[in-house]
Amino acid sequence: MSTAVALPRGVTATHRLKLAVWSMMLGLRPMLAGYWAVMVVALFAGGLIIQSLSGGVQSSAWDYGTQSPKYFSLAIGITITPAYFSLLISQGLTRKMFSVAAGIYLTGAAAATALLWVLVYQLERLFYGWQGWTDKLTNPHLFTDPSQSGLVFTEFFLLVLSHEVTGWLLGITFVRLGAWRGLLVLPFALLPAAAAEFLLVAQWLADVLDNIGYQRPPLAIAVPAVLVVSALGVYAGYRILQPMALKPAKG
Repeated sequence: MSTAVALPRGVTATHRLKLAVWSMMLGLRPMLAGYWAVMVVALFAGGLIIQSLSGGVQSSAWDYGTQSPKYFSLAIGITITPAYFSLLISQGLTRKMFSVAAGIYLTGAAAATALLWVLVYQLERLFYGWQGWTDKLTNPHLFTDPSQSGLVFTEFFLLVLSHEVTGWLLGITFVRLGAWRGLLVLPFALLPAAAAEFLLVAQWLADVLDNIGYQRPPLAIAVPAVLVVSALGVYAGYRILQPMALKPAKG
């Protein structure tokens, strides 16, 4: 995750930004692609095998892992600042440009992960239909059927993005403030993820909120609100980064 592309001081700001995003893509690719591979093989294929051996396939195997991309995305967000801040800033990138590059990367990673969930849901639906199996969903969602690709993408993109931004804030606050003071601002860092959970009301939290009578706001309000909160989270991270000094190289 330390892979980086050199940033010559003579290039344009746009070129520097592209190189910074590319650096993040290269460095974090093994982490992200490895996670995708594990989920497809271990979750989907493993889920089918377990169901087949325990009385037959009665529900969507892919739906078992709906919580996973949210929590893995926290790790992606946390990793960016410790792995790339000193490296890229020391090569001439401004803190503002670093934050923009991180925002672009996190958005792309969220979109790619959401697209993976859409594609596997569709492949599973076709395979289940061919085998005559039931692909019942085991978790509450914005969608009621995996064929609703737009809602599948929207749900996973927003949940993954918001949790990535929470990870971004966690990584920044703990690097700058240290462990103990970082814990004090933990509620602030958790705001993007919490906002998405309470605005979208999907997956495990949906049943809990339904039991206390909480109703999800209309998607026309919830979707833009999650995007706005996530964008503000990236900006807040940039503001916290501004006074942060580079740590001297070890050795």
